[in-house]
Amino acid sequence: MSLLPRRILFVTESFGVGGTEKHLLNLLPALKEKGFEVAAFCFTEKGSRAGALEAAGIAVHAAFQLGGTTKRSPLALLRIGIGAAKLYALIKRFQPSIVHYFLPGPYLAGAPVAIAARVPIKLMSRRSLSDYQKNWPGVAGIERALHGHMDALVGNSRAVIEDLIATEGCPESKVHLIYNGVRLPSLDAIQAEARIALGLDQEAFVGTMVANLFAYKGHHDLVSALAEIAARLPQPWTLLCAGRDGGSGPDTSRAIIGAGLGGNIRLLGERSDISLLLKASNVGILTPTRNEGFSNAILEYMAAGLPVVATDVGGNAEAVVDGETGFIVSAHDPHALGAAILKVAHDPAGATAMGDAGRRRAETRFTLEACVTQYIALYNALLESKGSK
Repeated sequence: MSLLPRRILFVTESFGVGGTEKHLLNLLPALKEKGFEVAAFCFTEKGSRAGALEAAGIAVHAAFQLGGTTKRSPLALLRIGIGAAKLYALIKRFQPSIVHYFLPGPYLAGAPVAIAARVPIKLMSRRSLSDYQKNWPGVAGIERALHGHMDALVGNSRAVIEDLIATEGCPESKVHLIYNGVRLPSLDAIQAEARIALGLDQEAFVGTMVANLFAYKGHHDLVSALAEIAARLPQPWTLLCAGRDGGSGPDTSRAIIGAGLGGNIRLLGERSDISLLLKASNVGILTPTRNEGFSNAILEYMAAGLPVVATDVGGNAEAVVDGETGFIVSAHDPHALGAAILKVAHDPAGATAMGDAGRRRAETRFTLEACVTQYIALYNALLESKGSK
């Protein structure tokens, strides 16, 4: 029996809007309900959704803010240093048996702190492929060195797992696959009511893409694809794009206007009513061009009973069964993307069957309960192993 307390500190950037953030917002309260003592530390800010964790009795701590400094500002190093000092103090006070890191920045800045503080068990979760390392000289080497100090490395898709093993030399014995999981919404909501709420035509063909506006999310490829097929889509049609502007918003807006699709494509910004958007939709779309790990958005589309059109990046093809629950197309190929969307648009019966199959797949493979169970099994195994030494 483990002598170590079931006490975990999660370290991330913030609890704002994003896939990792949503994953942790679901995971942490579920672990607390299962008897774990849970706290979180944010290297940037608590974020707009931290209140949901605090309401569940989970303490959320954040590094000292220096006037909203960016990652590349002259004050960034000072902020990181102060954050590391605060994290060290929190570890000494909270005395976690496990520290679990999410996202590259917190891992790079925070893992040395847990090593120095002699935390018994240290984990890192990789949520994307390692392409980002190309933009930060030296990061690949630093991460590989840190990997050696981790007790487990968790990936959210086979693609990420293979990247960790083949590209970064991680031993297979340390690497664990835990897919994301989502809550399954009721399918009782009425599409007509959702469309009234959103001001959409009842007869429109509606697609939704949930992705923050970063260049690698492929919004431009989607605009190009829709421009090519606009006249062949059922009329009227609308694309709803939900996600905060990560820097490519102005360019995306210009591309939409330049393609003459300003009346069809809506950039909605951050939304807290994604379930409403999905209920109003006929198809869920995701078009990353690189760096994707395993998309929560795709799982939400499937759970909502929508057929999915997605690019073959990261773990997307592990979630979507091509030709059965939707279509997987090559990245950087607007023509193939447009052709897949047309197939869904012109075969309503087939689209419904795909959506039903996707819902069944989500129910059997990608539930939040299954995800939490796997995390608990991993934590308990590590606690047992370390506690018995």
